[in-house]
Amino acid sequence: MDTNLRISSSPLLQLRPSFSFSFSHSLSPSKLMLSKSKRLNLVQHRLVIKNSTGFDENNSFNGFPFKPSKLFMQEAIGAEYGEGFETFRLDGPLKVDVDYLNDRLQEGFLKRIRYAMKPDEAYGLIFSWDNVVADTRALKLNAWKQLALEEGKEIPEEGDAQRLMLYAGADYVLHKILCWETAESEVDRLKSRLSQIYYDNLPKLRKPMDGLEEWLDAVSTARIPCAVVSSLDRRNMVDALERIGLKKYFQAIVSEEDGMESIAHRFLSAAMKLDRKPSKCVVFEDDPRSITAAHNCTMMAVALIGSHPAYDLVQADLAVGNFNELSVINLRRLFANKGYTFMDRQKQIIEKTPQKRKLRVDTIF
Repeated sequence: MDTNLRISSSPLLQLRPSFSFSFSHSLSPSKLMLSKSKRLNLVQHRLVIKNSTGFDENNSFNGFPFKPSKLFMQEAIGAEYGEGFETFRLDGPLKVDVDYLNDRLQEGFLKRIRYAMKPDEAYGLIFSWDNVVADTRALKLNAWKQLALEEGKEIPEEGDAQRLMLYAGADYVLHKILCWETAESEVDRLKSRLSQIYYDNLPKLRKPMDGLEEWLDAVSTARIPCAVVSSLDRRNMVDALERIGLKKYFQAIVSEEDGMESIAHRFLSAAMKLDRKPSKCVVFEDDPRSITAAHNCTMMAVALIGSHPAYDLVQADLAVGNFNELSVINLRRLFANKGYTFMDRQKQIIEKTPQKRKLRVDTIF
């Protein structure tokens, strides 16, 4: 008799298909026999070696092989031509792109009446976890330093090099910035260990960005839904939000389990979870690449100056030093002069200039 073990995703993670493991009955009973005491010793041994984040001595997470996450990867911007991602429904796969969401998430009759009376509720706010909700620069830099200490290597002290280590992918950092002579077979191990160090130190993060809680309280009073996007797994993301006291403000979370392949896909997934058109969403970011991704999704972008200087964030619709500078009226002004279809693609109208009249001088005799 076959024994099947199925692990399915939770209702919040509908984009991930379930998978199964099967065990064959062809093995002889003698090979499957294991004494009860030996099993207990094995279980106790695993419980001892597991740390607070769930990693064991074999680089496994909760019993499953741990793979390098996207924490230290430079993700693609995405949606350069309005393309989206593919999700799955009961009736088959569904391709979701920018135009599809702007069309299908149009407000119905009753919502249009409500938004006419309370226009702020028509917006959706999307926050990036890194350096917008919480300052994670020290966590990432300390993870690199601890990895270098374990490997007997050195980290450059130059500010530009350390800044690149925060935003570039781990492969680029290992080969181009740190110049570690590492075999390709060792790269995955180093990236796994780097992510593990980051997760180990994540509980130390207990403070949000300055002014963020007051800003979230203001938009919550205006009944504007908010989402947070991150490459963290959902359990650690929820725990981190609870530690800094902000979980109650976010109606949607886009995490590693959602399987998004680019920055723009994360934003589109957040808009879908908030039930807001991408063209009515505002993204809060600190990275120029993410601001480009927001505009590719027809979203507005508010840049937080700090990780990058102001001149690197000129493409943002609004740039602020911290959240204390914001008010709900700023959101209205972002859309005020654009009209209802402000981000719809329009054909360029070229006005033809009239021909100049030639001046003639008549001579009277």
